[in-house]
Amino acid sequence: MSLAFLSEEWFTKVDELKAAAGDLDVPAQLADLQLNINVTDGDSEVCMALNGGSLEQGSIADAGTTLIVPKDLAYKLFIEQDQSAAMQGFMSGQIKVEGDMSKMMAMQSVQPSEKQNALSNSIAEITA
Repeated sequence: MSLAFLSEEWFTKVDELKAAAGDLDVPAQLADLQLNINVTDGDSEVCMALNGGSLEQGSIADAGTTLIVPKDLAYKLFIEQDQSAAMQGFMSGQIKVEGDMSKMMAMQSVQPSEKQNALSNSIAEITA
């Protein structure tokens, strides 16, 4: 089963996978991190958030930092887990940051837990 990246069905399935995964053993540096991510695709925008090391649909009112990322780049970052795409996105201006840049810096030095990686792989498997 492949679901369109960022569709309502995709977010529903991601929530199911997160619930089934249980405790993700999130590294301490990510446990309190809240970051909004606005994914753009032409004239449309989908809002999601990184909340305590996990992606969720919607925005967090007091997150303090928002990333604005084109959909194709978001796919590379969150589904293909291509970390070089992040650096290229920043350098080329494709990724825009509004708010507290230090939250972004905190993410750069942290490796996800094995359980987070397993969940990411499960999400990639269901994503078209």
